[in-house]
Amino acid sequence: MSSIEIRLATPEDSSLIMRFITELAIYEKAEHEVVASEDVIRKSLFDENSGTSALICNVDDVPVGFAVYFSSYSTWLGKKGIYLEDLYVSPEYRGRGAGKALLKYLAQIAVATNCGRFEWSVLDWNEPSIQFYKSLGAEPLDEWIRYRLTGSALKALASS
Repeated sequence: MSSIEIRLATPEDSSLIMRFITELAIYEKAEHEVVASEDVIRKSLFDENSGTSALICNVDDVPVGFAVYFSSYSTWLGKKGIYLEDLYVSPEYRGRGAGKALLKYLAQIAVATNCGRFEWSVLDWNEPSIQFYKSLGAEPLDEWIRYRLTGSALKALASS
């Protein structure tokens, strides 16, 4: 039986996190969109004012995945929440409970800190993940459309 351990990431994990980010981007067919580097991850994720946290998942003392999350807030509930930005488990370790262990750990944080929600997004074509999330009791929010401003559009709005 495999031993699964979840721990908070440290700045020393920046290279490992960057490796997982790259693997995730390859899986999502978006490797060309990754502009972060190990140094950028170290500075942005672990800065004392970051507001973002990361977890590392080990199976039998081998790092196999990660999660990056931050606090959100629901005005309707009047409570903070947790937003899961990324969760990734290397393909050869999927199906061993690592992804569920990461989500369970985050759910425990949410419950312990009185969060009203624990949310994340998934690509609409990622059927294995969608089925996995549904098996845990997560529900899709089909009525919501996620929007994003980046690059020149973000700068244009900011300066308008």
